[in-house]
Amino acid sequence: MATTQHYLWAAGHFILLISSLRYLLATILFRSPAPWWYKTAYTGALASYAIVCQKSLGAPQPNYAWVSRALADENVQYLLLALFWWTSKPIALALVPYTIFSLFHALTFSRTTLMPQILPQGQPTTANGPPTPHPIQKKLQTWVKTNYDTAMKAVAYAELLIMLRVLLGAITFQNSLLSPVFYAHFLRARWYQSKFTQTVIGQVNARIELHVTAPGASPMLAQVYDKVKVVVSRWAGSVIAPQEAGARRQ
Repeated sequence: MATTQHYLWAAGHFILLISSLRYLLATILFRSPAPWWYKTAYTGALASYAIVCQKSLGAPQPNYAWVSRALADENVQYLLLALFWWTSKPIALALVPYTIFSLFHALTFSRTTLMPQILPQGQPTTANGPPTPHPIQKKLQTWVKTNYDTAMKAVAYAELLIMLRVLLGAITFQNSLLSPVFYAHFLRARWYQSKFTQTVIGQVNARIELHVTAPGASPMLAQVYDKVKVVVSRWAGSVIAPQEAGARRQ
């Protein structure tokens, strides 16, 4: 049975999902979305991620071991990022990864917790076994499993676009100079922890390699891109897409 904490966690995701969709829809339709929706979305994110972090890490402890473990936790990273976005000038694109995460959490919570209380359940398949889920629950479970990997790749692509957005925003003074620095550290952590981020960065790198080495392209483009990769790789502590880079040099 779901606990009060679980309901609060889900409520945070529902608030995030509804508020972010409202804000993103207004942005897509070229309307001026109310900043209130943006703040509310990240308030929901802060509530949900704080509950998850407290459950997995326990109460904060003033020692290096706890801080080190916390900073390596993905939920803590997204919690800190949500706090950063909450205190920063609104960037609609920054809501996209959180919206995708919340969509899947909300659907799963609805299937496992809400629907069994509303929809009639079938007879157990075994003696004293759990009741058979309603067909809608089964379809929802299938949809979530089928689309999960695609959604996580979409998150990874969105996070790269956010990096580009805050970098250009810093150059044009549309966001703070701290934004690309903070987000670059976050993206570095994603590179180490997410196979989806690694795959997407590899794909993006391969596409860029294809364009800068295409017939007729200026050799300077390839040289500049090589230098950019060296700088990024040294900073990140790893080589980005070494297979493609090696193949191109041969």
